Amino acid sequence: MKVLVIEDDNDMASFIEKVLADAGHKVERASDGASGLARARAGDFDALVVDRMLPEKDGLTLLQEFRAAGGTTPALFLSALGDVQNKVQGLRAGAEDYLGKPFAPAELAARVEALGRRQTSAEPPVTVLKAGDLEMNLLTRKVTRGGKKIDLQPREFRLLEYLMRHAGQVVTRTMLLEKVWDYNFDPQTNVIDVHISRLRAKIDKEFGEPLLQTVRGAGYRLQGQG
Repeated sequence: MKVLVIEDDNDMASFIEKVLADAGHKVERASDGASGLARARAGDFDALVVDRMLPEKDGLTLLQEFRAAGGTTPALFLSALGDVQNKVQGLRAGAEDYLGKPFAPAELAARVEALGRRQTSAEPPVTVLKAGDLEMNLLTRKVTRGGKKIDLQPREFRLLEYLMRHAGQVVTRTMLLEKVWDYNFDPQTNVIDVHISRLRAKIDKEFGEPLLQTVRGAGYRLQGQG
C-alpha cells in the first residue's frame, strides 16, 4: 500500500514510517496540514494517517476539505486527543478510523491494513445524486431541475445533499441538526424551518410537482428516488 503520513513531529513521523515500512508499505510524509492536503489531493494514496494537531491547517479541517473536494482515500486519525468526544469529531470529519497516542505498533499496522481492505472493496464513489428530475453533481456542485440551473448557498447545498442521499425516507429534525449543522442537541431555533423554506422556494416553486414535503410530527421527505 502507498500511505501518506501527515505528522509535524519528526521523531513520531519517522517512527510511524518505520512501523508501516516494516509492514511492507510505501510511505510518504508531509509535516503540516496545508502541504498534507495538497499531497493527498495530488497523490494516488491507498490510505492517509493524519495527526489532529498540525501547523498551517489542523487535521480536522484538512480532512473536511479533502472530503468536500471529492477525496475518497480512507483516513486514520492518529492523535494524543484520544477521548470519546475527539474521536467522534474525527469520525464526523470524514475519518474511517481513530487511534489514540501512545499506540502499539502492531495495532497501527493492523488498522492501516484494514483501511486498505476497505478501499479495495469499496464501490466507486457517488458523484451525481438524483431525485426525480432534480440532479446534483457533487464534483462541480451544480444543481439542476428539469435541466434548469438552481443556485444554492453552501448550507442549502449541504441540506439538499443530505435530503437527496435519503430520498424517499423521512428525515427528522434531529438528523438534520446532527448531520447538516453539527449540533447534537436541539437549540430551539427555527434554523431548519428557515432553510427548508428557502430550499423549497428554489427547487419547487417554479416547477409543477413539489418534491420537498413536510411530514407532520416527523420531519421532511424528498420525493423521487433517483
